[in-house]
Amino acid sequence: MIHRGVQYTVVATAEPDIWEWRYEFGDQVKTGRTQTRLAALAARRVKSKIDAALRATQTGSVTAANVADRLEMAKVSHSLT
Repeated sequence: MIHRGVQYTVVATAEPDIWEWRYEFGDQVKTGRTQTRLAALAARRVKSKIDAALRATQTGSVTAANVADRLEMAKVSHSLT
């Protein structure tokens, strides 16, 4: 299935009411499990996670990798002066 251009899957597990989900966002693969009786609710939860990931990239959210890159750039720029 596709939500806002992001491909995702929701699959029932052998355990009752447990669903495994997976989506690819850029070069990252996110996976998880959710508990619900309804497949539609499991899909809705994955869509919410995708929406949050899209919002985070649009607002320029700071990740650990971004912080490390920024710190390294600050060190380089300060050493040049």
